[in-house]
Amino acid sequence: MRLDKYLKVSRLIKRRTVASEACGNERVRVNGRAAKAAYDVKVGDIVEVRFGQRTLTVEVLSLQEHAARAEAPAMYREVAAH
Repeated sequence: MRLDKYLKVSRLIKRRTVASEACGNERVRVNGRAAKAAYDVKVGDIVEVRFGQRTLTVEVLSLQEHAARAEAPAMYREVAAH
């Protein structure tokens, strides 16, 4: 699954276009490296998203094409938030 789509489906970022822009501006890192929107996310990847001064770090637990609001948090596990 593409990184921008994963960020939207998991509700880490509200819209796919915003997720794509965040990747383009190097505010998203996967496994310690800046990642483009087309990066193929895999279970076990560590994704870091920078929101201004705050950084959210999560581990990918599952990949789903669609997820209800209640199911979205089960797609990842929060590792750290700074």
